[in-house]
Amino acid sequence: MCAQNIVKPSADSLAQHASQAAKGKLPPVHKWDPPYCGDLDIRIARDGTWYYLGTPIGRPELVRLFSSILKKEDGRHYLVTPVEKVGITVDDAPFVAVDFEAEGEGRDQLLTFTTQVGDRSTAGPDNPIRVERDAQTGEPSPYVHVRAGLEALIDRKSFYRLVEIGRHEEHDGARWFGLWSGGAFFPIIPSAELG
Repeated sequence: MCAQNIVKPSADSLAQHASQAAKGKLPPVHKWDPPYCGDLDIRIARDGTWYYLGTPIGRPELVRLFSSILKKEDGRHYLVTPVEKVGITVDDAPFVAVDFEAEGEGRDQLLTFTTQVGDRSTAGPDNPIRVERDAQTGEPSPYVHVRAGLEALIDRKSFYRLVEIGRHEEHDGARWFGLWSGGAFFPIIPSAELG
């Protein structure tokens, strides 16, 4: 347990508590409300690389373990165990969707994304796809919801593949180019902008 006079938690103690809690499936972090113990020098870069004390974490199994105890509250990201909660820095989204599978077509299509840590998420009403455009460059940044308010940035190669299977549809009174998945249409760009 944390107390005000305890030094910031270490990554090792966090990993130990997380491994005890995880046991092969995603732990119920949404049910855990431990005391906040400060910030840990862990950063997730935009490309999905995890850093500890400025050095990339080279053990994929440790990154996977940490990703399983990731939680977002009030716009901040935390690593949470039953006994402690520590803040971390996330440059963009905590996950990167590095691949996807498409089944079916049109309204019946299912798009299932895989993240850099092995999570799978099928886009639909509960896991929407959204696209933000950079105000200056117009560059799109596509995201898919993974779980509990956590999103994955869809990598460039996957986004190009998605564009190849996109369709033009009426959406909110306008024609949009977008994607179907799980019975929901996700607009990407107004059709008029594509010429």
